[in-house]
Amino acid sequence: MSFGRRLQAARQAYGPLCVGIDPHASLLEEWGVGDSVEGLERFAEVCVEAFAGQVGLVKPQSAFFERFGSRGVAVLEWLLQAFRHTGTLTVLDVKRGDIGSTAAAYAAAYLDDDAPMAADAVTVSPFLGFGSLEPFFAEAERNDAGVFVLALTSNPEGPEFQHAAAADGRTVAGSVLAQLAALNADTAPLGSFGAVVGATIGETTEDLAIDGPLLVPGFGAQGGTVEDLHRLFGAVWDQVLPSSSRGVLRAGPDPEALRASARKVNAQLVSS
Repeated sequence: MSFGRRLQAARQAYGPLCVGIDPHASLLEEWGVGDSVEGLERFAEVCVEAFAGQVGLVKPQSAFFERFGSRGVAVLEWLLQAFRHTGTLTVLDVKRGDIGSTAAAYAAAYLDDDAPMAADAVTVSPFLGFGSLEPFFAEAERNDAGVFVLALTSNPEGPEFQHAAAADGRTVAGSVLAQLAALNADTAPLGSFGAVVGATIGETTEDLAIDGPLLVPGFGAQGGTVEDLHRLFGAVWDQVLPSSSRGVLRAGPDPEALRASARKVNAQLVSS
């Protein structure tokens, strides 16, 4: 089953929320587990207990695991494996982007179903040219996985590149979105190739109807509201996956409190 179909099923079963798994040093201390590999291991165990089979998606941020070196990467590998076959899909947030054989190696590392760090989807950067992402799309198709491409990010530095005019007169972001729409053409119910569009970008005139999922960070603790989501994405609401990390994780470390926090956010999104 394609990633788009699995994503649609997960969204219908649990709601659109994507829980960011971001073990900030301050969060580990706040949880009382300590900013250490041992604390990271406990954090990962609690997240799996709390969210596996309870939310549609989780998005581990690789950097917060990598900062502990090989032992931290081993925890990330365990986390990804623990979520497999639970009904909860994993989006590994690594924002990789390279060319040729290096891009192919990154794609195999994260999207090959037999890889130790296999995820259901991965985030990538298109700013070496959209064509440089072809190895990720090809690997995803072979393994029924997904790819989320940075398009309109909510950081203040983003417009310098994303709003610049491309050769055809469109903005760079607009070109990325249009090429994703072309990749997703003739897929149902949802394409497997999505865009990352921030909840706090303010306004946009870009066409967000890419027939694929829209991963929307910046919702919750970073300032994005349900009203912002409807204003920006009302026409493509059934494709939106709002992502919240601290807004949900601050309820930890009790697994039931974390589940309740995620359920509350999903209920707000579904009823709005």
